[in-house]
Amino acid sequence: MLTGKQKRYLRSLAHHLTPIFQVGKGGTNDHLVRHIEDAIESRELIKISVLNNCLDDPREIGAEIAEASGSELVQVIGKTIVLYKESKDNKQIELPRATRG
Repeated sequence: MLTGKQKRYLRSLAHHLTPIFQVGKGGTNDHLVRHIEDAIESRELIKISVLNNCLDDPREIGAEIAEASGSELVQVIGKTIVLYKESKDNKQIELPRATRG
């Protein structure tokens, strides 16, 4: 589980990323989730855009994809979803330490 500080840090990193996946009117499926799992393993932080023709709520889609791919939902802003998962082989992002207050 990410802390608020860690989510803020990841949002700042994700700001400059472009979405690499799109969810259309068909919604999510196993094929899409598999591709997201592969991409998130190599990149750790990805953006997904929800197209206008998709009638599902982007927050629900984000939660569904995060759960299915085993990643953390960092942010849903408008129709853009940001996901993070620490890579096993390609670790690049060093998160701020979780401090207890």
